[in-house]
Amino acid sequence: MPRLDQLSEIQRQSAVYFPCLENDTAPWVPWTKDLSTSKVALVSSAGLHLRGDKPFGPGDPTYRVIPSDSSTADVIDSHTSIGWDRTGIYRDLNLAFPMDRLRELVDRKVIGSLSQDYYSFMGAQRDPRKIIEETGPQAAETLHAQDVDFVFLVPV
Repeated sequence: MPRLDQLSEIQRQSAVYFPCLENDTAPWVPWTKDLSTSKVALVSSAGLHLRGDKPFGPGDPTYRVIPSDSSTADVIDSHTSIGWDRTGIYRDLNLAFPMDRLRELVDRKVIGSLSQDYYSFMGAQRDPRKIIEETGPQAAETLHAQDVDFVFLVPV
């Protein structure tokens, strides 16, 4: 992400005065299940998808499904932010989408199992209402239907 002093005046003012959403209604539920028996999913805002899937476009509020058994070599990004530096994930996708690290945790019996599917949204949203009201709850319902206990959120 660029430093504020590297942006044009218009971009800088847009970033400084961009409204920050606050959520005071989400319920807090303490974690009680043992992680070693939990099913874990991965959700990212890195704009990732499988090769051949529809790329993300600017302001795209949809998500892409990435099967948890996919190879990291088959996952690419089409994030559209000016502040998105892809260098790190080109070297190691696990920086933004730690698929391999989760598999290692299953192998070490730190976590019980992985969900069938992972999800990626595109960050840099000017208007996140559709994600909040529609596509986010859709992904959450699917994760719930797959009996996922824990979601590892990776904001990018």
